[in-house]
Amino acid sequence: MLSSIDLLRLPYTPDLSEGGIAYACRSLAYTYDRMGGSPVDRMRRIAGGVAVELAFRRSLGEQGVPFDVLGATPFTDPDRYDVMLGGHRCDLKSFLITRRSQISQVRKDPSLLLGAPALVPLDQFAAEGHSARDIYLFAFFLALTTPSTEDMKQALAAGQPAHLVHPLPEGWARPRQWLALGKLALKSECDRPISIEIGGQDAERNFITAALELPPRKAIPAPGEFYSVAYIHAKALPPARIGIHSPLQGEAHIVLPHEWGNIWVYGMDIWLAGWLAHEDFRRKAKVLPAGSRTFQYSQTRTRNLAVPVGELQPLAPLFDRVVEWEKRKAE
Repeated sequence: MLSSIDLLRLPYTPDLSEGGIAYACRSLAYTYDRMGGSPVDRMRRIAGGVAVELAFRRSLGEQGVPFDVLGATPFTDPDRYDVMLGGHRCDLKSFLITRRSQISQVRKDPSLLLGAPALVPLDQFAAEGHSARDIYLFAFFLALTTPSTEDMKQALAAGQPAHLVHPLPEGWARPRQWLALGKLALKSECDRPISIEIGGQDAERNFITAALELPPRKAIPAPGEFYSVAYIHAKALPPARIGIHSPLQGEAHIVLPHEWGNIWVYGMDIWLAGWLAHEDFRRKAKVLPAGSRTFQYSQTRTRNLAVPVGELQPLAPLFDRVVEWEKRKAE
């Protein structure tokens, strides 16, 4: 059983948001959407989840806890394990808490997290390839986001960091036929030059990007040969339309000014809660139907297995055992 003193707080720094965004952009075309919502919402959740993983790794290093990331998830395979501790594959499940009132409550009293459910999507848990030695770790990430255009504009007006993206539709991001899109061209209707980046894949499905400076009302060819384009990134919010044209796609894709989203996650605190082995989680868990209201979600999108956070195992003793195990292995 956990108590409030077992909860481990990790500080948050902006480089974690940057690392999460880089992964989110590369993984967009590969991720499975369990949560629903827009592609921008999904990118924001991915960025937050990866930021937690990076903070977790950093914390392990600072504490001298040996870990392995050789088997960690590449952006093309989103359901593999995150790190390995003491020979155990670890799957870090993090929950993004963005409601201001809830963030304030948790910051005042972190023990509120003990009453939350530790959730694992049922389809993930039932997937093949799990071992009895696998473990789940759970974390809560307190952060503000800008889900609406008005929120985004307020953050930009306040000089906050931002990462503006427009995800392209399926026909561009995941084309059914893997063919070159032809010579891409982009055009801006803005009155001033604007810096744009496009991200996608080449013939071998490697992630590639191209950066362009778009002058007013003039089509500019994009360097490189793209077979897919997953997103367009703008360094500043375009006040007018931006278009991208592919000879293979035919009709140009037009991005209106309100169709940009900010995937920057304004992190505050990360709380590592606890862990359970795969089989212990199965034994303790109850099935939570889709549509359930939980501490971290107003409504769950999929069926989950749930164990109260208060019934997890504390992390500090686990880290101590990993250190001792590695020492004995080296002798």
